Amino acid sequence: MPITALTLDSREAGPGVAFCALRGTATDGHKFIAGAVEKGLAAVICEELPAMRSPATTYVVVKDSAEALAHMAAAFHGHPSRQLKLIGITGTNGKTTCATLLHKLLRELGYHAGLLSTVQNQIDEEVIPSTHTTPDAIRLNALLARMVAAGCTHACMEVSSHAVAQHRVTGLRFVGGVFTNLTHDHLDYHGTFDNYLKAKKGFFDALPKTAFALTNADDKRGPVMLQNTAARRDTYSLRGAGTFRARLIANEVHGLHLEMEGREILFRLIGVFNAYNLLAVYGAAVLLGEDPTEALTILSGLTTAPGRFEPVVSARQLVTGIIDYAHTPDALENVLQTLHEIRQPSQQIITVVGCGGNRDAAKRPIMASLAARLSNRVILTSDNPRFEDPNAILAQMQAGVTAPDSAKVLTVADRREAIKQAVQLAGANDIVLVAGKGHENYQEINGVKAPFDDKLVLTEIFAALGK
Repeated sequence: MPITALTLDSREAGPGVAFCALRGTATDGHKFIAGAVEKGLAAVICEELPAMRSPATTYVVVKDSAEALAHMAAAFHGHPSRQLKLIGITGTNGKTTCATLLHKLLRELGYHAGLLSTVQNQIDEEVIPSTHTTPDAIRLNALLARMVAAGCTHACMEVSSHAVAQHRVTGLRFVGGVFTNLTHDHLDYHGTFDNYLKAKKGFFDALPKTAFALTNADDKRGPVMLQNTAARRDTYSLRGAGTFRARLIANEVHGLHLEMEGREILFRLIGVFNAYNLLAVYGAAVLLGEDPTEALTILSGLTTAPGRFEPVVSARQLVTGIIDYAHTPDALENVLQTLHEIRQPSQQIITVVGCGGNRDAAKRPIMASLAARLSNRVILTSDNPRFEDPNAILAQMQAGVTAPDSAKVLTVADRREAIKQAVQLAGANDIVLVAGKGHENYQEINGVKAPFDDKLVLTEIFAALGK
């Protein structure tokens, strides 16, 4: 029976379509089999046969629908990953920056290359909106197939822990994997930190012996990633031994000054966390067979991904804004520590930060505590409350603020008003950090995504207040 399309959404069912019933966290696709079959399905892939079956439809019972779908999607699209040099980047923080930098580097080297990231997907210069850090297996293989058709030889992609656990990257052939770091995140989904670690490690466990596995030697979970991989094992480090090493000479407002490969190089990126990102990307490029000197020369001129420590200077240049995606305790601490390293003694740091709803609640008081400890003033506000009460989220954040810091913390549920108050509080040369949403151009409230862009809002407020 010919199959013309694969779907995991019963609403897309029809003649020639194979519907895969997945067991998700919110709902079970098996509940929608009957409705999908009524639309004239060619086939159903499921873990449990329905009681009522149509003689016109083929039913295939599998142990794990998600795993089966991943192999089917790869085969349906002609195994595009086998025709690309596919590099996967995983970790809590730095995935987007590393994937974006490596994509830019490869294109500067003259390659046609694709990008799959939280911010956006790209086929060379063509930008395709991104809805997930890692798309589902069908869309993922379809995008990779489009890259092959467009003549791409390389592809760089973020590999989320959800993607590994849900078999979205199963069946793909990677030539290399990069690990950035592992900190507190996504425990709402994984349940425990150990499960989260195992999901990340699962990506490296599946790498073939022909691939490379590059890990951060300075992260205590870095060596764990390499324990069971068949791939070539390499490391990068700023503090000790590693295949690729760098020494931090200066971290200033105009960029990083690093010693790499025995040479002193200036980079346009700011912050120690970006020194790790640069080192990871450099290591990946060398392991791909690129010339070290050429790779470093190109890297020194590259900028970061949108919404990643992105500066927004007010019209009169009185206040500096920083937009950053930091939505985990570790990421927020990295950004604030970096601001302390590059600011002048007279400059105050005013931080606007929130926590998303229907996500890991344990990090909320930690985020607020960090912001209060490392900022001169803090405004706690909404991020994407989703289906939670914004004030309840803010109360949980406020609980992390200690008495000595409470006087410098305000709570303003409306995000636009919170950013406005932060700018009003800022004096000449002060820094306003707006954290948590980065590149996102929406705010999700009760299932509705309303337009909201931190960078645009901050720019408008700067202009309105004449800063």
